[in-house]
Amino acid sequence: MPPGGAEDVRSAPSARRVPRVHPAWYAAAVAFLTIVGAAAFASLPGLLIDPLREDFGWSRGTIGFGISVNLMLYGLTAPFAAALMDRFGIRRVVACALTLIAAGAGSAVFMTAAWQFVLCWGVIVGLGSGSMALAFSATVANRWFAARRGLVTGLLTAAGASGQLVFLPLLSWIVAQHGWRPAAVTVALAALAVVPLVWLLLRDHPADVGLPPYGATEFVPRPAPVPGAAARAVRVLLDAARTGPFWLLAGTFAICGASTNGLIKTHFVPAAHDHGMPVTTAASLLAVIGVFDILGTVFSGWLTDRFDSRRLLAVYYALRGVSLLFLPLLLAPDVRPPMIFFIVFYGLDWVATVPPTIALCREHYGADGAIVFGWVLASHQVGAGIVAFAGGVARDLLGSYTPVWVASGALCAVAALMALVIRARPAPAAVASGA
Repeated sequence: MPPGGAEDVRSAPSARRVPRVHPAWYAAAVAFLTIVGAAAFASLPGLLIDPLREDFGWSRGTIGFGISVNLMLYGLTAPFAAALMDRFGIRRVVACALTLIAAGAGSAVFMTAAWQFVLCWGVIVGLGSGSMALAFSATVANRWFAARRGLVTGLLTAAGASGQLVFLPLLSWIVAQHGWRPAAVTVALAALAVVPLVWLLLRDHPADVGLPPYGATEFVPRPAPVPGAAARAVRVLLDAARTGPFWLLAGTFAICGASTNGLIKTHFVPAAHDHGMPVTTAASLLAVIGVFDILGTVFSGWLTDRFDSRRLLAVYYALRGVSLLFLPLLLAPDVRPPMIFFIVFYGLDWVATVPPTIALCREHYGADGAIVFGWVLASHQVGAGIVAFAGGVARDLLGSYTPVWVASGALCAVAALMALVIRARPAPAAVASGA
């Protein structure tokens, strides 16, 4: 990694020819594999609820609280992680984050009390996973690509779903056959396994290999490290918070998190099990969502490069809301055609909202777009955390998840309307002036 300083602000190295395959695609490939390897931590929470209840007698609300802390810290760490990547580089931040995830998941096997679950899985894994959040994808796409950013963002977003496809069936089998502790160890080992990949192969900036970003005609010097990462993240938040688009993006993305990570990823498996479906079958359905998530997110990235992001978001949220309203009618002991249709339909829409949301952050906030998206992602995870906790409490009190499905479907309708209200193409000075 270049040390910074005079060498980092050199002009384009005219002797260096752009190779046939631009190194930006190698950076994207390494980032994709890294996110796949780190996805194990996101695959486990929904599988923990019933085993932890059986082992320790904890309520669903208690377990949901630990998961909600994880989800909220995942989001609240993201904007600071984006700023830290500007200060210390992508490679260092991501390697440290993966190590933290491994430490939290590994130490969870020794817990005996609920507060230890909140500490290990909620706090430690939450902080580590927040630095592996979608801000990582946004930073890689923004630095390495001047063209095809929407497509690359979709591909990197889909990496999490690919990891879910790999790890969910494996972890559900491990939980069913050997218990939750070996599954937690598997998560720790998966996070550690990709640390060498990040450290040896991932470069922080196109200038590190003496080339312009993909699609750019001019060399972009490697910027000097930006000091005061935390202060910058807060300053960007304060500036963005004076603008209307920020609150609309944050609100829609909070509902996105509530209706995906907080609802389906956390509560689909135990809800299906309530209706007599085996845990391994329900987990496999959740993994299949990941297959169509990949297709939907990549296609959404392609659409984002070509169509109005606001209209795309409105369509995505409206369709998701409709599918959630029908879900209570589809749960059964076995897998029937209507459930398969739901899995396909919902999977295509799972994180299709990410590429247009990142594009709108970039449109409205320019160079600070990745950090602003980090704060928007924080709202996503706050929404997810609230529903992860509220869903468990609702099941404890009402004996059913149905009110949670219906409420989430209604919220998606609100998000669709909010997306249409976001104004298009602001003046570049909008954030600075607080317009």
